[in-house]
Amino acid sequence: MGIQIINGGFLTTIQDMGRYGYQETGMSVSGVMDTRAASLANILVGNDTNEAVIEITMMGPTMKFTEDEIIAVTGGDLGAKIDGKPVERYRAVLVKAGQTLSFMGMYGGSRAYIAFAGGLDIPVVMGSRSTNLKSKVGGYEGRKLGTGDEIAFRAPASWLPHMAERVYGLPSYGAKEWTLRVVMGPQDDCFTDKGINTFLNSTYTISNEYDRMGCRMEGDVIEHKNGGDIITDGISFGAVQVPSHGNPIVMMADHQTTGGYTKIANVISVDLPVLAQCMPGMKIHFEKVTVDEAQALYCKEKEEFDALAKRLNTPVEPADDEQAVAIAAASEANKTAWVKAGTYKISVNGKEFLVELEKEVVRFR
Repeated sequence: MGIQIINGGFLTTIQDMGRYGYQETGMSVSGVMDTRAASLANILVGNDTNEAVIEITMMGPTMKFTEDEIIAVTGGDLGAKIDGKPVERYRAVLVKAGQTLSFMGMYGGSRAYIAFAGGLDIPVVMGSRSTNLKSKVGGYEGRKLGTGDEIAFRAPASWLPHMAERVYGLPSYGAKEWTLRVVMGPQDDCFTDKGINTFLNSTYTISNEYDRMGCRMEGDVIEHKNGGDIITDGISFGAVQVPSHGNPIVMMADHQTTGGYTKIANVISVDLPVLAQCMPGMKIHFEKVTVDEAQALYCKEKEEFDALAKRLNTPVEPADDEQAVAIAAASEANKTAWVKAGTYKISVNGKEFLVELEKEVVRFR
């Protein structure tokens, strides 16, 4: 089977990297708020980075496992525990059937992610498994998870190669003040020089009006040339809208597809996960970077993820000393020398088997 939700927590949804290609119809992209944490969770359990995960906001759920499965919990520290014992974040962990995963507090960050090896049995709607809460589309019946919900695993695993190495360094969410890098535009010409200077040199406070759609901030007023209204145009994840009141609003994962307020800048992709983990009351600064700099940072992160996935999913060759011992022993006995070639998981008629393979190194006959 999979998991049974005992308690859904505050806001627990199914998300992947988003529903692309439908904004022209008014359908939001949605997807995870913290793309870095979700990607790493999937890599640690051997999934593609676009595989659906469970996104947890602030107060987490309680769920019971009805089948063995390898998971990884990443993102904020929301007090994950298995049968009451703390779970190490950013590590692949085997959960046995009958065990319960719960979240018991908020110790840093505001959103956590759970990836499941082989993925969750959630239908693909318009190319994505993400939950669009406003449209009630995707995910689990288009809504947040609640008591009594059950989700099956598509291809659960109880073993993965390099299990001991499936770990990643813990991020720090202890700061109360953060800098977000931005690319200016597309309507930065609608602001006075004073307004641009205010935006880039002021400290803004995240207000209580912060959800999956947007993050409203409070601080020094950003001066427009002729007001904050424009002809409606497209909105992207990270767009910084500045209405006539002069305070910035950063558009998040469930942002609307179009908007009629001036956009002074866009938070770069690699910094959006920082904002996703922030809480109301935290302080924000904006720093200008170029498009080339933003792209270089994005490519560097992508290369890091690709390298990690390749390392964790590449079978290990036997060590040279192991081969040497096997060859020496076989030579003395005038037999064929064999060494271990690795342990692999295979599936036959829906059942999982671990198979240990050997390969012939040299013959002495």
